[in-house]
Amino acid sequence: MTSSITSTGVGTAERLAAIRGGTTAKRHNARTIAALTRNPGCARRAVLDCAGVDKQRLAAYVDFPARFGQSGFAIARGNAFEAQVKASGAAELLALLRDRLGLPIPEVSYDDLESVTGREKESAEVRYARSRALLIRAAAGADDAGTLFDHPLLRIDVAGQSVYLEPDLIAFQANGRFHVVEIKSFAVVDGQADAGKVSAAAIQSAVYVLAMRELLAGAGFDPEIVSHDVILVCPRDFSNQPTAVLVDVRKQLAVLRRQLSRMTRVDQLLAALPADLSFDLAPDAAGVPTREPAAIVSALQVIEARYAPDCLAVCELAYFCRDEARGCTAALGPSTREALGGIEHVETVLGLAGDRLTPAEEQEEAAALLKAAARLRAEVLAGSPS
Repeated sequence: MTSSITSTGVGTAERLAAIRGGTTAKRHNARTIAALTRNPGCARRAVLDCAGVDKQRLAAYVDFPARFGQSGFAIARGNAFEAQVKASGAAELLALLRDRLGLPIPEVSYDDLESVTGREKESAEVRYARSRALLIRAAAGADDAGTLFDHPLLRIDVAGQSVYLEPDLIAFQANGRFHVVEIKSFAVVDGQADAGKVSAAAIQSAVYVLAMRELLAGAGFDPEIVSHDVILVCPRDFSNQPTAVLVDVRKQLAVLRRQLSRMTRVDQLLAALPADLSFDLAPDAAGVPTREPAAIVSALQVIEARYAPDCLAVCELAYFCRDEARGCTAALGPSTREALGGIEHVETVLGLAGDRLTPAEEQEEAAALLKAAARLRAEVLAGSPS
């Protein structure tokens, strides 16, 4: 990891390690990187993620456990569907690509890049090197280059850290272009799927597209040879029969690049934090934390958060932050907060609407709108609109 020097005279890497405490850094994956794009203004998440803090464990310790995640049944169903689609050298997937997407694939070569097993650092580096070599060979148009690349290990830079991605995807190469294929177990019924799930899949897929583009660009290839159209494979209707659709992830790519660029400036966030800030739970010999939960709460409150209702779906600390934001307009969502002109507290909003508070100069426009809204509401409730 590249380490700049913070205002405390300590390298960024050392400062992040101190914030994390005596535990192994929790590694990013496509989901965590994608989640960064949902709330780019949250310094709390940026610092904790850069430090590799286990937010799920932290949230449970302060009595605000995360309440999201896939059930064991959903995970098993997803694994079974992926195995079905990839069986026999991805024969079912290839038929789907030919018939549904009109992609001519006269000959197919299938490379399983998960065959270099193990999760140790050395194994990750070996798998990445093998994936990189095969993908570059395919991009160069070698006669014996592959067509399908199952589980290529990719790498992306997050705040100066090289993060390996172990995607459940296939990199598909045809006619000189690569396509990311993302396999999901949620159903497409009558040509429609859950918008939230499709959006999440698109953001995660954009992480893989960006990582593949950076890999090939680093080898001198045009990054645009990795298509922005991702192939999303899901069960059709109420069966296990797969269907495929193209999802354009250009918007997600733009947001992702912007947020990752912001993450490289984590040293600026650290400069505003106390030098002794730490989320170390200080476990004893039996592994039981000795640090009081109140001390962890105080440490969390040092870092500015930007809670929004969307956080409940993507951040392990969302319930803690929601409780902290109680009474603040931020808890009502970004659109409401922006419409209120930056007024931070619900109590202030109600006071201005009821003409019980004198607005500050920067609040006058919002106060006029609030009074008008309160008047219209009262007229409607009274049944006598003017």
